[in-house]
Amino acid sequence: MEQQGASVVIHHHIVDGKQSEYEEWLNEIAPLCRRAAGYIDWQIIRPIPNLTFNYTVIIRFDTIEHLKAWMESKERKRYIDQAKPLFAKDDHYLIRSGLDFLFPADNEKQKAPVRWKQYLVTWSAIYPLSLIIPLLVLPILKALHLPESRWITSFFVSGTVVFIMVYLLMPHYTRWIKKWLYK
Repeated sequence: MEQQGASVVIHHHIVDGKQSEYEEWLNEIAPLCRRAAGYIDWQIIRPIPNLTFNYTVIIRFDTIEHLKAWMESKERKRYIDQAKPLFAKDDHYLIRSGLDFLFPADNEKQKAPVRWKQYLVTWSAIYPLSLIIPLLVLPILKALHLPESRWITSFFVSGTVVFIMVYLLMPHYTRWIKKWLYK
């Protein structure tokens, strides 16, 4: 069976005033994570200053086994123990394989939807975007006097589609169809 990769979404609610210490901690743990077997990348979504206190860290590995090995490693556990005084709530994370992160569950025990439903939902969201987004993006690219190139156009169109899918469309779309999706 082909490997689909795996992602972990970690939420850390940081005690007010401890954000700079947490940033230092991130700078220490990041190189360790990057050296772990199967590491692909990591992204940090930082809180809005003076408004929110949650950091979201998304880490991707090539296999779920490599991801679990990192998440359960003694090294990571040692760093989490060091950071506990910075956390207003416990270290909370959710592991998903492939594109499962596009299908958020209501609780941790709820399994991701079956693959064929994920396929249909993703396709039904991407298809209209693939028709509409070029109509919006191409005039902007022309106005910016970017050279006409299939590569440049595809880069901006696909980037826009993925942004809309991950941040705007899928969280609402999956909530709207969740009875069918998780049935």
